[in-house]
Amino acid sequence: MERCAVLHPNQFQVNEAWIAFKLNDEPIHTEQDGDFDFIALMDAASCFILSSASIPVTMAEPSRIELKRLLKQGQAHKKQWPRTLFIPGDLPAQNLSAEAGRLGITVVRVAEDQLMLFISEAKKGFRERFGRGGTQ
Repeated sequence: MERCAVLHPNQFQVNEAWIAFKLNDEPIHTEQDGDFDFIALMDAASCFILSSASIPVTMAEPSRIELKRLLKQGQAHKKQWPRTLFIPGDLPAQNLSAEAGRLGITVVRVAEDQLMLFISEAKKGFRERFGRGGTQ
C-alpha cells in the first residue's frame, strides 16, 4: 500500500482521478435479499458520486459484470476514463483492479485514512440515511 501525504481534492482536475470505496460501515440488512455492502465511485476533484452498486456480503467483491457497469456509469458523466483509480487498501478489489487496468487506468492502493477528506461526507450521509446496518 502506498504511503503518501494526505490527498486533497484541489490536487486533481475533474475526471483525472476516481476513488472506489465502501459507503457503509456495517452491512445493510434487507428482509427480502439479505445483507449488502455498497460500493461507490467518486470523482476526486469534485467529490461527486459517479456510480454505486450494492454487493451481497456473501460475495468477496463485485462480479466483473457489476464492475463493468459501475465503471461505465462513471465514464458516462464525462465520456472519458480517469488516469488514476484510488482504492482503500482494505477493500477487496482484485477484480476492480484488473478491470481498471484493462481500461488503461492506473490503480493506486492507499490507506483509507488518506481518502477520508474525500469520502467522509458521503459515508456520513449514507450512515444517516441507512443507519448502522438497519433494515430498509
